[in-house]
Amino acid sequence: MIKLAANLSMLFTEHEFLDRFSAAAEVGFKGVEYLFPYAFEAQDIRQRLDAHGLKQVLFNLPPGDWDAGERGLASLPGREQEFRDSVEVALRYAEALDCPRLHAMAGLLPEDADDAVYRRHHASYIDNLRYAAEACASAGRTLLIEPINGRDMPGFFLQTQQQARDIVREVGVDSLKVQFDLYHCQIVQGDLMHEMEAQYPQIGHVQIAGVPERHEPDRGEVNYPQLLEHLEGLGYRGWVGCEYRPRAGTVAGLGWASAYGIGGRT
Repeated sequence: MIKLAANLSMLFTEHEFLDRFSAAAEVGFKGVEYLFPYAFEAQDIRQRLDAHGLKQVLFNLPPGDWDAGERGLASLPGREQEFRDSVEVALRYAEALDCPRLHAMAGLLPEDADDAVYRRHHASYIDNLRYAAEACASAGRTLLIEPINGRDMPGFFLQTQQQARDIVREVGVDSLKVQFDLYHCQIVQGDLMHEMEAQYPQIGHVQIAGVPERHEPDRGEVNYPQLLEHLEGLGYRGWVGCEYRPRAGTVAGLGWASAYGIGGRT
């Protein structure tokens, strides 16, 4: 059975962040993810997880100055020490929250980036990921990278699935995997079934949303029931993160998830 995790950065935003844990549990979610925990004490989040029988399945490393538009540090030349410090912060939270996976956002290329600039970013990315993947391995965690489409995040360094696979191979550390987001993949390149099969050995986590509007995955271009059935048939037993913006209230839009045990209040 596919296991759905609620992304609390996008779902249940009718509630304050720490109240979203109980809201997710009430409709049957057993796992949660979100962008960042760092505005809260780890023990406050731990208490919410324990109180509601939830597993923390994923969050991101600190991304730099998010409010100023930064979207990760991993590929940014000259920010290596800041990136390493962010790994240590994330691992402390991961230990407190018993979170097995951390996502390192790649960061943005400059608008006028040429091949030389790209190569510098690539070299920094490989070195930083190797450091972070080894640190995660020592802590019993998995590090993830995620291709993100350039329409939602213009200039993002990592956009294609093949690029992600090549980087995982180049880094060469077993604890580095790909966060396979079907929403981003459809926008960038489509061919989801093939990409799922080609990517499968490197997949460490999966996320979904409707395309093109990033609402519930029950409308639009993507046949999610078929894709999730195929994913399960490949042997995937991890979590599938629901990283979408509800059209009209989180609970009202959960009808699609009833097939996976989500939607009814418990």
